Amino acid sequence: MKEVENQSNKKRWPTKAVMAQIYEEHLWGGQEFDFYSGEGSHDEAIITPYIKEVSAFLKSFDKPLVVCDVGCGDFNIGKQLLAYAYKYIAVDIVPALIERNKIKFKDDKLSFLCLDICKEDLPVADCIFVRQVLQHLSNSEIQSFLSKLKSYKYVVLTEHVPLGNFVPNKDMVTSMGNRVKKNSGVAILEPPFNFKALTSYVLVHVVLKDASSIQTVVYQNF
Repeated sequence: MKEVENQSNKKRWPTKAVMAQIYEEHLWGGQEFDFYSGEGSHDEAIITPYIKEVSAFLKSFDKPLVVCDVGCGDFNIGKQLLAYAYKYIAVDIVPALIERNKIKFKDDKLSFLCLDICKEDLPVADCIFVRQVLQHLSNSEIQSFLSKLKSYKYVVLTEHVPLGNFVPNKDMVTSMGNRVKKNSGVAILEPPFNFKALTSYVLVHVVLKDASSIQTVVYQNF
């Protein structure tokens, strides 16, 4: 994995290879599990407020929403939100992970797709969940992904960012890490992304012990 993370390497690994290796070698921990998406998907201090507020968001609509969950990972979060959606489409880039999820989680309203969200067309839905995904990607990949989001009425975006002031959107090589140690984080309204939304508001904000935070923002496009 050191090769994957080394930004001086001339050859950058494809995103699918990076993510597959993270799961295969349990680089986010969870050696006792077959697949493990890290503390961000399992630490109760992080996931309990997220599930509470996102569930309330989904339940606030008279007509349940069709949800697209990109970077669904081991589906420990998605399985707890499924009941509040009309249809739930869960997406990840790692084929073995998606095949495992198809076997482990079954529901008439649930489907799993293996896609590269930066290169391939995304499923049609009312709302898209993007939970701690962009923080692992390069700026060029983020820009490509953001260009696909205008068809979704709601974008529910979660990112790990430093507390207080930080330099937004420092570039990085796609990896298991994020920008926090560089005093940076993904902020899609800021350059170079300059994402335009009709409205936006913070849905969940969890402060961590290391002076960083997990922040979930709802962006409404139309």
